[in-house]
Amino acid sequence: MSGRRNDPGAKTPEKISVGDRPAAELSPYRSRTPIRAPVQCSLRIARPVTNLALTQTIYCRGLGLQVVGRFENHAGFDSVMLGTEGADYHFEFTLCRSHPIAPAPTAEDLTVFYIPSSAEWDAACANMVSAGFKHVASFNPYWETRGRTYEDPDGYRIVLQNAEWSSVKAS
Repeated sequence: MSGRRNDPGAKTPEKISVGDRPAAELSPYRSRTPIRAPVQCSLRIARPVTNLALTQTIYCRGLGLQVVGRFENHAGFDSVMLGTEGADYHFEFTLCRSHPIAPAPTAEDLTVFYIPSSAEWDAACANMVSAGFKHVASFNPYWETRGRTYEDPDGYRIVLQNAEWSSVKAS
């Protein structure tokens, strides 16, 4: 059977090439030069859900997001994309019509929003509960110090952190 370790015909990194370079040379683990993200990029957080309409409602009410895109029955998938105007990120929530996927987040799969103003943070926390998110204890106690953790009906967690974000500087 091809692919076994002792199979002389198996494709190994030394035998696979991309263009004129062996694939093993292209591995980021062999490079001494750090791989950098693009200078400017956008972020989509894609998550399967069990109820697209409910998810849209609670994320729009709880976080003040707006529908920035949607599609129906694209190769069996329905989707709604939620974000804010001008932001470089958005959530995409999907539902597969033919093979529904059970969401499987862990207690440490978090999306964190930093809100420096105490008054805005208090209002945002109240919005989360009234929208249908459940306030839960954070698995990591760090998030309890200046934040609150909320869970949606599928178990995805959002942390509202009462702090200002400071960018990480590359070393």
